[in-house]
Amino acid sequence: MSNDIPMHSLIETENFGVWLSEEPDGEHVYHLEFNSVTLHLLREEWEELLEVVRVAAQEARKRGA
Repeated sequence: MSNDIPMHSLIETENFGVWLSEEPDGEHVYHLEFNSVTLHLLREEWEELLEVVRVAAQEARKRGA
């Protein structure tokens, strides 16, 4: 059995990176790298974070930020 976990880069910029891994139990984990900090989120957490960011962006646009 291989210890390699499939990982797929979703996006990488100068300051940020996001990649997806499929764990041996079939769970998908999203990894968000912010310089020296990395967040590891399960699919449900990832989807909640995306919604939070969408709402925050809408609010910021409303306020002209």
